[in-house]
Amino acid sequence: MNQIIECVPNFSEGRDKSVINKISEAISSTEGVYLLNVDPGKATNRTVMTFVGEPEDVIHAAFNAAKVASELIDMSKHSGEHPRFGAMDVCPLIPVSNITFDELIPYAHKLAEMISEKLGIPIYLYEKAAQKNERQNLANVRSGEYEGLEEKIKKKNWKPDYGLKFNKKSGASAIGVRDFLIAYNINLNTKSTRLANAIAFDVREKGRIKRIGHPVIGEIVYDKSGKPETIPGSLKYVKAIGWYIEEFGIAQISMNLTNINKTPIHKVFDEVCEKAQNRGAMVTGSELVGLIPLNSILDAGIYFLKKQNRSVGIPESDIIDIAVESLGLNQVKKFSPKKNIIEYYHEDIEKKQKLTELSLNTFSDEVLRESPAPGGGSVSSCVGALGLSLAGMVANLSCNTRGWEKDVTKFSEIADDVNKIREDLLKLVDEDANAFSSIMSAYKLPSSNDKEKKYRSEEINRATIYAAEVPLNIMKKSFEGYKFISLLSKEGNQNSISDAGVACLCVHTAIHGAYLNVIINIKDLDDDRGIGLEAKNILSQSKKEKENIIKFIQGKI
Repeated sequence: MNQIIECVPNFSEGRDKSVINKISEAISSTEGVYLLNVDPGKATNRTVMTFVGEPEDVIHAAFNAAKVASELIDMSKHSGEHPRFGAMDVCPLIPVSNITFDELIPYAHKLAEMISEKLGIPIYLYEKAAQKNERQNLANVRSGEYEGLEEKIKKKNWKPDYGLKFNKKSGASAIGVRDFLIAYNINLNTKSTRLANAIAFDVREKGRIKRIGHPVIGEIVYDKSGKPETIPGSLKYVKAIGWYIEEFGIAQISMNLTNINKTPIHKVFDEVCEKAQNRGAMVTGSELVGLIPLNSILDAGIYFLKKQNRSVGIPESDIIDIAVESLGLNQVKKFSPKKNIIEYYHEDIEKKQKLTELSLNTFSDEVLRESPAPGGGSVSSCVGALGLSLAGMVANLSCNTRGWEKDVTKFSEIADDVNKIREDLLKLVDEDANAFSSIMSAYKLPSSNDKEKKYRSEEINRATIYAAEVPLNIMKKSFEGYKFISLLSKEGNQNSISDAGVACLCVHTAIHGAYLNVIINIKDLDDDRGIGLEAKNILSQSKKEKENIIKFIQGKI
């Protein structure tokens, strides 16, 4: 599989649209890369761009962007709220798939060498690409900013990793390799930068300088080596500063979340809310700069649903909506899942519409057409998914009925488990159609000689096994639903017991329909690898489960 990396360069221009457009064009016109997002900020006078691709393509796109930035941005005339020291200020490379940090670091060196040699811009390597411990932290690398850069370069311990001379127009660039980082701003009901900074110091990992007496003007406490001692903030893996954004008329806490698995976005939001309240301020919303992984926004939605004592077994889009509203992500800018969630953006780029994204009418039309796919397997999986949707509905109704408050956690967990099966079945709708296409492709392979014939035969056999395994998986996944449907029919909201019955019938139909697809696909195989026997056993068990559940439900109606 291809190695994919992400690059998130920050450019010291957030106001001149023509400059921003030319830099972004330098990226988007580079073959093999996809420009995902361009996020300019007027007050910070800074634009964050995000793009992905294979490593070689990405570093060429980054070089092209650095070249245009060096031609159009004059750092000697630049001002903005955000710390900066170069036209292309920072350029992190981030592994996305099939590449390790160790494999990515040489690309950071290659990009640094290209920029320094061809553009005459000094380069510092930071984070995981850093060659010195003190350069791992970007704040250290960028300390003194552009105004102090000329003198900083002359210091022995701050000699650039690539390039030697001060570049008055372009400054310097920091190139690094890092984990996925979320740039996240939290909005306050104040214009006070001082107050925003105080809250930032309360939460950021670095904390604040330790003082005797007054926390702001008191005497600084130094350690034995002569360095100021610090009082750590309440959140690890968080970098933060406070600033005033004239564009919005509010103060913000600007943060980089460097490990979203250990310190997720919802934890950060709640902690800042608490610290702000302690200082007489209030959080009014937040702002995402660039993109966020899907799991991060889903985790936030689930967190807030649980706080509200609500079921988490609801559609993905609803969970995202809860996260967006709870975090106030629409306050200063519109949050768009297709633009701000990285997985959604990738899907949008590919422009390959899934069967499950079609309207019911259009999907029905696709099945109706004179083509063998989508066929019985896809329809079976769709029916199974609808059955699990009904089961999830019963669970959610059991969560949200007066008098059932003590059972919210129980039925929420059931709804969540059911929803996961439903989502797997929806994926199998498309996978079944793709499996049939694989068989057709195998039959089209050349067979003019013995070698080609052998290869064609092997590929047909492989594709046929796969085409049988997919409906078998539909059977397995659908069967998982029975235990929940059975429980819901007995313990769930009895006003919806008929819905549990329909869910049961849908699941059995899915299993029986998928079974027919298994059998027809394996009929010409010399060795079906036990697929047929396994499918037969599942069908037999399904009949028993269906009969028991329906008998029970009919006795209650």
